[in-house]
Amino acid sequence: MPTVKVVNLKGEIVGEQQLSDAVFSAPVHVPAMHQVVVAQLANRRQGTHSTKSRGEVRGGGRKPWRQKHTGRARHGSRRSPIWVGGGVAHGPVPRDYHQKVNKKVRRLALKSALSLKVMEDKLVVLDSFDMEKPSTKAVVSFLESINGGKKPLFMVAQSSNAAYKSVSNIPKAKVLHVDSINVYDLVHHDHLIITKDAVKRVEEVYGR
Repeated sequence: MPTVKVVNLKGEIVGEQQLSDAVFSAPVHVPAMHQVVVAQLANRRQGTHSTKSRGEVRGGGRKPWRQKHTGRARHGSRRSPIWVGGGVAHGPVPRDYHQKVNKKVRRLALKSALSLKVMEDKLVVLDSFDMEKPSTKAVVSFLESINGGKKPLFMVAQSSNAAYKSVSNIPKAKVLHVDSINVYDLVHHDHLIITKDAVKRVEEVYGR
């Protein structure tokens, strides 16, 4: 079982935490992580982009000029794609970018991302993230004490407005509820600071 240090909000080491092998020491499957991240980003796209073809643009019913004997190139409509104000050739139309990923692949990718954080020594267990009042200064001091990097990800099991407000003023930092855990955020952020309750929740769900 991998063992990581447990710290408090002052950055002091208060103990150690043994993590589940099934979740935090699984083989790292890079192709699965890539597939899930690509699908996650694709599923965020609305797909509402739209353009009009020459058949949908208003006007252009009359031939601009006669076919021959004008000295100019022949044209049949002012709404041709080569005309200003004309339609768009092969332009984007509304579509669904959704990509399906099997449940087993998602679980494998998530375990791989968590295990990679442990292997790279970029996972810290936080004793508790309860704060009486918002204090960005306290969170910044905490990150400096644990060398939390420029893009830390805090994962909590219980929502706290004080914690969210404290982290929201730190560029590229994020607080994520454990029920919203996903591969993209784990890969995108360089350090993972997870509370003990969140660790327990993750192991209950993904350790089976």
